[in-house]
Amino acid sequence: MRFPRPGRTTRAILTIAVLALVGGTLLFCSPGYVLRAGIEEARILSRRQPIDEVLASPLTDARTREKLEVVRMARTFAEKQLELDVGESYTTFSRVDRDTLLLVVTGSRKDAFVPVTWWFPVVGGVPYKGYFKAELALAEARRLEAEGYDAAVRPAGAFSTLGWFNDPLLSTLLRYDDVALGATVIHEVTHNTVFIPGRVAFNESFASFVGDRGAIELFCGVEGEAGARCVRAREEWADALVFGQALEALVGRLEALYAREDLDRAAKIARREDVIAGWKADFERDVAPRLHGALHRFHRQPINNATLIGLRLYYTRLALFEDTYRRMGVPLKGAVGRMIEAAESSPDEPFEAVGRLAPVDPRPMFGGSTADAGP
Repeated sequence: MRFPRPGRTTRAILTIAVLALVGGTLLFCSPGYVLRAGIEEARILSRRQPIDEVLASPLTDARTREKLEVVRMARTFAEKQLELDVGESYTTFSRVDRDTLLLVVTGSRKDAFVPVTWWFPVVGGVPYKGYFKAELALAEARRLEAEGYDAAVRPAGAFSTLGWFNDPLLSTLLRYDDVALGATVIHEVTHNTVFIPGRVAFNESFASFVGDRGAIELFCGVEGEAGARCVRAREEWADALVFGQALEALVGRLEALYAREDLDRAAKIARREDVIAGWKADFERDVAPRLHGALHRFHRQPINNATLIGLRLYYTRLALFEDTYRRMGVPLKGAVGRMIEAAESSPDEPFEAVGRLAPVDPRPMFGGSTADAGP
């Protein structure tokens, strides 16, 4: 299942809690929220077991053993082949006594893509907030709606503390298939290597590129082009590119509506439902048949500005990374390293900095090369 993208929505939230508690600063965020998040993460960290010990235990079932081997393989690949700063992340395993780690809440104005944001130390402003208890997440969503905002709640199953702590593999991730699990590990350790404060969309979409592209190299290298996991990894990245393009088309239509000066707020909100309905029809006809995974059902669910803001974080300008990588003509490791250097040198405009790494290709982005996610 690739919506939401597995486990890729909690790193800032849990990092916030830990850093705020360690640094002793609760100045700009709710003390109660930070304390609860810190306690929950402390519980997770206290349950860590070295993965080597879990693998060596005769009590470990075969399925868990297989998934942990994938994690070790992905972690080694990220460190050795992509030269990411893996630190001690994913060398331990922590069991969580629930299927979903936490629920993430996003909010937005109804007549514009203006997210509700929360400010936290180190990471800056973020357009989401996480809760370990469902009732608290739903209460926050209801509060936003009562104030006239769109709201959305989605699950998350993993986190990154950006290298500050030894992030464990959580048992919530064991339900992912091998490709999703490997991509998630690579995605998360990418955050250890680069994290631009206040640039959440760049951080997440870049990590999505590295994670999904890394998964292709990992599994195709292990089992060859005909291998089932290699094929699946290519399909996942191809889906992400196609879906990202479709998502931007919807956002573009809505932005054009919201920019109209001849309509008042109420009229814009009313007309957006027609825009979304029209896009859903186009998606079902033109996009869904091109998708291999669960994203082909995306148009069947409710969609509002908060839904789109939360989802866009992981699909923003994915094609920019793919196209730049292809135009650079260097191995993935070299491309990732140069992209990181460019982003860190221009933190106010990281996407633009990446785009300047290679000459612009005048050919259409999806003319049959980029979208196939080939080598």
